[in-house]
Amino acid sequence: MPDIEPTSPARPRLLVSVRGPDEALTALRAGADLIDAKDPERGALGALAPETVRAIVAEVGGRAVTSAVAGDGTGTGIAAAIAAMAATGVDFIKIAVGAADDAALAEAAARAPGRVIGVLFAEDGVTDGWAAHSALRLAAAGFAGAMIDTRGKSGIALPALMTATQLAAFVARCRAHGLMSGLAGSLGLADIPALSGLGPDYLGFRGGLCRGGNRREALDGARVAQAVAAMRTGLRADAA
Repeated sequence: MPDIEPTSPARPRLLVSVRGPDEALTALRAGADLIDAKDPERGALGALAPETVRAIVAEVGGRAVTSAVAGDGTGTGIAAAIAAMAATGVDFIKIAVGAADDAALAEAAARAPGRVIGVLFAEDGVTDGWAAHSALRLAAAGFAGAMIDTRGKSGIALPALMTATQLAAFVARCRAHGLMSGLAGSLGLADIPALSGLGPDYLGFRGGLCRGGNRREALDGARVAQAVAAMRTGLRADAA
């Protein structure tokens, strides 16, 4: 399995969401660090069929970290959705956790120990203790990491919904509790320098790296390569 330990605060890595093996190969060839399986036609956390995820994992072949969205935590429930996706061999499984109680979170984490990432939505409201409380709950339940994303995909990016101070607090709390951290949500290349400086382990992209900036269009390898270059040049001066 690829290196999946949290990075230092100075070195975030690039997560690219893909909808099939062809896009996975495009992202991999362009230098993406994490290939994330997701159905862009089904919202922020639309799950692909397990057989499609297996094909993506096979295409990546261990050359990058892989993750897959297991859904929004509704329907069959968090634990069952995670168990089904864990069987594909993907490195990490992402699922929304906002409505789950502590018992449900613990059961979910137990279905794929060390592999579950909890996704929180910026639109759900941010209070002073939100970052601390969310990180504490997920760490106590046995999650491997946490990510903030945007539920709506109308072009309103994460930095328009949460301040840099709030995002930095989330990243810091995750690190304090031993969780990997990720920031995503309609991000574009212009968002990379500021968000990289907050020290997340991953920055997540889909629409900003697709043709025409449309998340439902095909992934653009040239845009992925631009993002990879921006991640490298956008590091803080003390990253060396």
